[in-house]
Amino acid sequence: MTARDHARPSSPGAPATPATASRPAAALLPWLVGAVAGVLALGPALGPGYVLRYDMLFVPELSLPAVLAGADGFPRAIPSDAVVAALTLLLPGDVVQTLALLAVFTLGGAGAFRLLVRLAGPLLAARLPDAPQGAVLAAGAAAGVAYVWNPFVAERLLLGQWAVLLGYAGLPWVLRAVVRLASARPGTGLAGLVCSLVPAAVGGFSSVVLSALTAGPQALVGPRRCRDAALFVFALVLISLPWLLPSLTSGAATDPAGVEAFAARSDTPFGVLGSLLLLGGVWNSGAVPPGYGELVTALARLLLCAVSLTGWAWWLWRSRPAVGIGLSVSAAVGFGIALLGVFAPGREFLAALIGLWPGFGPLRDGQLYLAPLALVQALGLGAVVLWLLRVLALWRVVAVVFLVLAPVVVLPGLLWGAGGRLAPVEYPGEWLAAREAVAADDRPGAVLVLPWSAYRGLKWSGEPVVVLDPAAKLFDRRTLWNDDLSVGTADGGRVVVTGEDARAREAARLLEPDPESGLPGPELLADPDALAELLGGLGVRYVAVSAPVDNRFWSGAEELSVVVEGVDLTLLEVSDQHINADKDDISGLEVTGGLVTVGAIIWSIARSGSSLGFQRPQPQTVRGARKEIPK
Repeated sequence: MTARDHARPSSPGAPATPATASRPAAALLPWLVGAVAGVLALGPALGPGYVLRYDMLFVPELSLPAVLAGADGFPRAIPSDAVVAALTLLLPGDVVQTLALLAVFTLGGAGAFRLLVRLAGPLLAARLPDAPQGAVLAAGAAAGVAYVWNPFVAERLLLGQWAVLLGYAGLPWVLRAVVRLASARPGTGLAGLVCSLVPAAVGGFSSVVLSALTAGPQALVGPRRCRDAALFVFALVLISLPWLLPSLTSGAATDPAGVEAFAARSDTPFGVLGSLLLLGGVWNSGAVPPGYGELVTALARLLLCAVSLTGWAWWLWRSRPAVGIGLSVSAAVGFGIALLGVFAPGREFLAALIGLWPGFGPLRDGQLYLAPLALVQALGLGAVVLWLLRVLALWRVVAVVFLVLAPVVVLPGLLWGAGGRLAPVEYPGEWLAAREAVAADDRPGAVLVLPWSAYRGLKWSGEPVVVLDPAAKLFDRRTLWNDDLSVGTADGGRVVVTGEDARAREAARLLEPDPESGLPGPELLADPDALAELLGGLGVRYVAVSAPVDNRFWSGAEELSVVVEGVDLTLLEVSDQHINADKDDISGLEVTGGLVTVGAIIWSIARSGSSLGFQRPQPQTVRGARKEIPK
């Protein structure tokens, strides 16, 4: 083995060597790759109307005051809901949803593409000096496609977790910003970090946790690890304030029963471990892409993962990229977290942690932490493309084209809105009429949503689609709804994960809803006027019955009047004499946290001079030369 077999570690600030990387067309290519992947994956979801599926819930004109005033449960959704509400002041709600979904693919694909291009310079210079100039762009395209077209993205998309995926899309940008800390001044480095964390700031709690997992180890391996780690933690706190401060007074609780409910499960013939290695293993079988679990596609996916991991190992051996150690540690830790819920000792350990502190609750959904492994596999596939193109030959070019398209070929179930599963729908007229009726009433009082269950099968969508009850976000005021989650277990049983909204738990205690119908207990149904008095004591002014029910308990009631009545929704008003409600106030903590975070983001963009984490190059210093001061 010669001295050439051990290249020096790549410099964190080293640019890519190909001249094509600086051309305008090449600069647009990463974004084009991500956008094309998004169009192919989303398909009909980009048309007019609202895509409603599991947790993906967009409504017309989401109310920003209602978002800020309704954080009685764990306020993890405040950032994403607040951004959506602000954007709907300018754009229709379905357009906002389209932009958000397309941003996941465009931002994620461009981030992985550009990260590989920035890291590949030392590898090309030291190991592949004769590679064609376009090799790095082809490798970047492979990394970009692989990062946004895999089972992890498909399953989280079919779960409706667009905000989590937005944070996932920002991970390459965050990692690159952390790498830049080694050669940047503290102020410039912090600005780059905050800028790169904007997707995580919008995504909320889970996105911030993923960012910490993916880039945290990298901050600890640099030459200035203490300073870099401190800046990284400070940046995470800055962008977390909108949900972090309200959570201190929310009274939220986390049910340890979710450990079993959200544990990773097998969705391929290779068991749970194999499914996780392939970036699948989600806890909800309804989120598995069509055809994914079949033997042929699973074998093809397994081969692609093996090739990608081999490429990553080869890159680590030949060039030692700047993110090699840190990202490898992140992927290993994330895979370990995903395995915790698979075995009984791990589940017991997680339940004990959650019992000690509810903040450990996010560890229940272990498959979520495969995100760093997805980035490792994407970069590894790009490294394989670089290796193939070290000498230009026809068969190598054909192989590269196949590798770039391989993620799509082995996961065809994501194509065109997952085979039509992401088809948009329009809200029925009675839903819009109910929203307008409540918005026209400036008297205080919450909206209670019945039947008392979190998810609905919406018949008006054209086909039964399980989705979070749209009434939970439809109105411009505080809404009380059942945030308990009933999840089927692998052995055929069911686990009910207690919700996190303290006020909703109090409503359930008083209403004693029937488990089958979701309506209040029989004694209250027999005396609707007594029900109205109880609702008024809870501060409820309106009741939205958002599904057809056999028991029209409000018929003949003097204290419950019908405001809007339709096939799928009935809006009832509680007599004013019973209502004991104060106007919803927006906490000063929420305002303060939001203003600080928005101010930090604006400052970071102005300071870094560009978007996200790939800022303009910093002046390089040479020993004995005078350091330049950037203007």
